[in-house]
Amino acid sequence: MAASTASAMTKTSPWLTLAGLLLVALNLRPALTSVAPVLSEIGAALGLASLGQSVLTTLPVLCLGLAAPLAPRLARRLGPERAVLAVLGVLAIALAARPFTGLAGLFVGTAVAGGAIGIMGVLLPGLVKRDFPERIGLMTGLYTMLLNLGAALAAGATEPLRLAFGNDWRVALAFWLVPAVLAGLLWVSQLAPKPRPGAPRRSASRLLREPLAWQVTAFMGLQSSLAYIVFGWLPTILADRGMSPVAAGLVLSVSILLQVASALIVPWLATRLADQRGVLVAVLCVTLAGLAGCLYAPLAWIWPVAVVLGLGQGGCFSMALTLLALRAPDADSAAELSGMAQGVGYVMAAMGPLAIGVIHEWQGSWAACGVLLGAIGAGAIIAALGAGRNRWISAG
Repeated sequence: MAASTASAMTKTSPWLTLAGLLLVALNLRPALTSVAPVLSEIGAALGLASLGQSVLTTLPVLCLGLAAPLAPRLARRLGPERAVLAVLGVLAIALAARPFTGLAGLFVGTAVAGGAIGIMGVLLPGLVKRDFPERIGLMTGLYTMLLNLGAALAAGATEPLRLAFGNDWRVALAFWLVPAVLAGLLWVSQLAPKPRPGAPRRSASRLLREPLAWQVTAFMGLQSSLAYIVFGWLPTILADRGMSPVAAGLVLSVSILLQVASALIVPWLATRLADQRGVLVAVLCVTLAGLAGCLYAPLAWIWPVAVVLGLGQGGCFSMALTLLALRAPDADSAAELSGMAQGVGYVMAAMGPLAIGVIHEWQGSWAACGVLLGAIGAGAIIAALGAGRNRWISAG
């Protein structure tokens, strides 16, 4: 296994390795969550209608999935550390260019940024499996916590940044290349020797024949679909129910911030159990309770509902990432499973926000969307009952 062999030749501090992983994780959502706060300014400046705005917010999620299968190939060719560094560079360039290259550049830059994030998201579980095999739950929880923190920071700070930079949304969006550059500078210390040419290649297509791999993939995709429905539609749903737009946006920000707590704690607890089925079903039920509250509960209850929703979704996402390491016998297998689960899963997830918009347009009511949310949640529970068993995919 070329990547593992190369890694063994590297003598980096585990604390430096951890710092690098966390700083990379911080960059896995700002490109996505920084757009929505300034979407109206983008639309006014570039003549982007509501349909185009919907495409702009869905595009990076779709590209997360479409680019994910490239990650194992890059890891085999460059080694996982060099692959992460190269993709960080691509992300920084996309973030710098997309606000200043017109409408076409905005779409292309957003797509490229989404693809770069998808590749890095696939590589990180394999690195955790390789470098911290005895602390998978804790380390996955830590980098998921930083991922959620990055999402919340971008969602909450982009509009203040726009105001601070003279009402310039372009500079506010470009600001998020700064943490990408900082992560790249630290990640240079992680570089391992290139894998030796001629190392045997393992075909990830074998995973397509493994039910466990599909169960992990289904859980990843369905819980992600619920998450991106919340990211894309929750403020609009709450505003239509009578909240002010500012308060509705704040509910989303608080919900994302609360994910940080459960993202750290839930995997740490789950990895101490014989299997993870009970934990997976529990966090899904908490998430569905929060979603039901957003649609049907009185608005006076919305802040407790936001707490429930945030804790549930933080646990769901961190467990989806934890499964990528727990269900693989080695780091290379974890990267391959991650590529399949996130590749197929994020394409699946992109359909959720689109379907919610179609149902609302058709029925004229957000309450009608509860049936779809319940169906997605039920599917995720079924997948969890398979993915949560204490088993491994084959090593290939």
